Amino acid sequence: MAWRSYVGLFCRSSEYTLRSVRGGSRWPHNFQQHCSFRKVAKKPETKNVGEEVLPGHFVSTKAALHRQPPSRSPRSFSRLLRPLVFTVGFTGCSFGSAAIWQYESLKSRVQSYFDGLRADWLDKVRLPKRGEGHKELIQFWNSLSEGQRTVTGIIAANVLVFCCWRLPALQRSMIKYFTSDPASKTLCSPMLLSTFSHFSFFHMAANMYVLWGFSSSAVSILGREQFMAVYLSAGVISTFVSYVSKMASGRLGPSLGASGAIMTVVAIVCTKMPEAKLAIIFLPMLTFTAANALKAIIAIDTAGLVLGWKIFDHAAHLGGALFGIWYVTFGHELIWKNREPFVKLWHELRTGSGGKGGH
Repeated sequence: MAWRSYVGLFCRSSEYTLRSVRGGSRWPHNFQQHCSFRKVAKKPETKNVGEEVLPGHFVSTKAALHRQPPSRSPRSFSRLLRPLVFTVGFTGCSFGSAAIWQYESLKSRVQSYFDGLRADWLDKVRLPKRGEGHKELIQFWNSLSEGQRTVTGIIAANVLVFCCWRLPALQRSMIKYFTSDPASKTLCSPMLLSTFSHFSFFHMAANMYVLWGFSSSAVSILGREQFMAVYLSAGVISTFVSYVSKMASGRLGPSLGASGAIMTVVAIVCTKMPEAKLAIIFLPMLTFTAANALKAIIAIDTAGLVLGWKIFDHAAHLGGALFGIWYVTFGHELIWKNREPFVKLWHELRTGSGGKGGH
């Protein structure tokens, strides 16, 4: 199997230009995520009414907005307690919800088998009355793999958030809730929301292309429900690793992007299918194995983290990749295969059999 995937575009930091407009004057600020921290002059604050994010130059993906240092110490790791609790809680809820989703899906398929046959018959009867465009859309949807249909919703959510970045009236809310920053007062919800947030079209297109390319293999390995749980959990976990790295290094700043979660998907596929052939989209003649690609990505991000490179969010990349390797090696056995007691409890609550003493 061969993929033409954009393996060179797993980046989580971008440079943008933030211009705060006040009284007709503008102050440039670097919007460079997980990369560097430069002390900003005290007068211009980034939380003024009317602040607007404008495109500067895009050199990568997950972006950082440099603000003034927080009043408390940058290395106050107690600020990470709430994000840690949120990460553990959200991960547990994600896998619990995925188990319930799978249970309900299977139950629905069994109970509605004959209704499905009737619906199929009605579709065949009504199909000639539909327009050609509608039939082509149905045919296109049916031609997609299960993995591609699964990530369609994720891509749609990313496009919607990208459009929201274009609305000046939403800039303050977007920066507050759709960029993750350990120095911010809002710590937890942006850990998830920033995973669906892209300011640069190139950033979003590159990430979604890679997600689309690896989705079929990833969903065939994990299944639709487990894949969604892993993807959402990976976004939060990679952001938490980024929090820890930024607090330890003192390079604070907001960030956004889906590359941490996508790195988990890539790591799962490369670990389970190490001999699969990958190729760079612009250089299809150069192929390499998935195992070598994963090793190269981890090596580059490790070097970037140790050497303090200031372009990409190497900590988030490593967090996502290591979580993917761990999950497909150990986590699947520890978490997903032990979901039966939880599903049984849900079944009893769903049917009321627990109170009646039945099974």
